[in-house]
Amino acid sequence: MADGKIEKMEKDWSSVVDTQLPETEKLAKSGKLGEAIEQLMVLEKQTRTSADLASNSRVLLHIISLAYNAKDWKQLNESITVLSKKRALLKQAVTKMVQEAIKYVDEIKDTKIKLELIDTLRTVTEGKIFVEVERAHLTRTLAKIKENEGKIVETYGSMEKREKTDFILEQMRLCLAKKDYIRASVISRKISIKFFEDPANHDLKLRFYELMIQHSVHMDKHLDTCKHYRQLYDTPVIRADEKKWQEVLKHVVLFIVLSPYDNEQSDLIHRINEDPNLSKLVLFKEFLKCFITNELMRWPKIEEIYGTALKASSVFDAATDGGLKRYKTLHKRVIEHNIRVIAKYYNRITLKRLTQLLDLTMAEAEEFLSNLVVEKTIYAKIDRPAGIVSFVPRKDPNAILNEWSHNINDLLDLIVKTGHLITKEEMVHSIKQTI
Repeated sequence: MADGKIEKMEKDWSSVVDTQLPETEKLAKSGKLGEAIEQLMVLEKQTRTSADLASNSRVLLHIISLAYNAKDWKQLNESITVLSKKRALLKQAVTKMVQEAIKYVDEIKDTKIKLELIDTLRTVTEGKIFVEVERAHLTRTLAKIKENEGKIVETYGSMEKREKTDFILEQMRLCLAKKDYIRASVISRKISIKFFEDPANHDLKLRFYELMIQHSVHMDKHLDTCKHYRQLYDTPVIRADEKKWQEVLKHVVLFIVLSPYDNEQSDLIHRINEDPNLSKLVLFKEFLKCFITNELMRWPKIEEIYGTALKASSVFDAATDGGLKRYKTLHKRVIEHNIRVIAKYYNRITLKRLTQLLDLTMAEAEEFLSNLVVEKTIYAKIDRPAGIVSFVPRKDPNAILNEWSHNINDLLDLIVKTGHLITKEEMVHSIKQTI
């Protein structure tokens, strides 16, 4: 495995390894450790370049075991360092070697020798994701030793913030590559958004939000995806390139439209509509305006006007399952918008007329209507025998009583005021007569 990619084994060296390991062990026991390791280094290169993982692992473990058994600590540290820097190394083999060396750390009693080995292992594992667990174990061991000596050791928490963020971003990338979306989400929370306010960290900001977009797109969290694209859009390096910001702004529009309607979505869609740059994307501005205006949208007309531009976008790419799914979601959002508009203008409507306005069958219209009622987006009540939908909510008895009481108070106030005005006019009239 080189650079995380599994390579096909070109040659099986197991028979050669079976022969040479015992021979080199005899050489080491006879006091010729250096000669034995030189011989094994040649074999290590052969197994590595042939991508023979099993044989390469055996050779690596044998080299460090010879040095350890001979108590040649200098040779042990040098061997680990050299073997970890080989070109096109097999990562799984190196991981096994580090894991074996960690066992030696636990067995060594001499503190000085133990610290030298820990330092070597922490050096060779630094920045390597595939041995991050082993490095964490070593750091913990080192921390305990230093703590016993009354000293402080550098840990993950005291790493330079940019380096730490870069490390976390790489963890997120690997989790997404393995399709471990839950862990990627957990890891992302370790990063403080305020860190990206510094222009010097905008390169990491772009990486972070690109990874977050991958995550939210997979999870169908369209509102989150829209917010992530807006963060990219607000980054100066994106704003400086017209082609880039236009592409990002298109995605902002499409994902806000795909988002389920609620107060947050409604507020955000209006703020996006006020962006002056949107006027340069005329078709997308008109498309967004359809979802803000309280007018019905006919799906066939939407497809006719905007279908070509929408399907040309990666968001609705018909070649992917996600693209087809999002296109169906768009149709759903158009229907939901139309139902909200109808609920605003009608107190009551027949089911037959409702299906005509929505271009749906009666069963489909009822399903969409029921979903919006469950989500408390609108109030509706269906009278199936009469075939009528009512959008007028039933008032609470207490509310009716309070309204009646308020109206009675208003009426009594009006009567009193009228009485005062009549009395005033009578007094004025009587005074004029006496004069």
